[in-house]
Amino acid sequence: MTTDVRDRVTKFVQRRLVNPLATRLPSHTVLETTGRKSGQPRRTPLDGSRVGDQFWFVCEFGENSQYVKNIKANPTVRVRLRGRWHNGTAHLLPDDDPRTRLRELPRANSFAVRTFGTSLLTICVDLTN
Repeated sequence: MTTDVRDRVTKFVQRRLVNPLATRLPSHTVLETTGRKSGQPRRTPLDGSRVGDQFWFVCEFGENSQYVKNIKANPTVRVRLRGRWHNGTAHLLPDDDPRTRLRELPRANSFAVRTFGTSLLTICVDLTN
């Protein structure tokens, strides 16, 4: 399967099936960005690890991801961890090795990101509360 087809299939499954369900589960981790065009909140379920006052995760589609484009336009985000919302500032870390970072993150999600991801990008959110 070509990378383009794999990206389209993965994005379709995520947008139409996984994301609508996962964002409704109160215990699931969710990233909330501000839509760069609409100005409306945009929620994306994901997984990562909190380390002190930071939340780390790896994006599977890098600069092509809509939430990464939103972060570039406005890095102020919210992260829902264990049912509680935290304000923060997201930082894109293109110089970080995302494959090494994935070894430090939850295994099931890391496997999926490695398997379906085509342009991995590490992101760190500095949490303010």
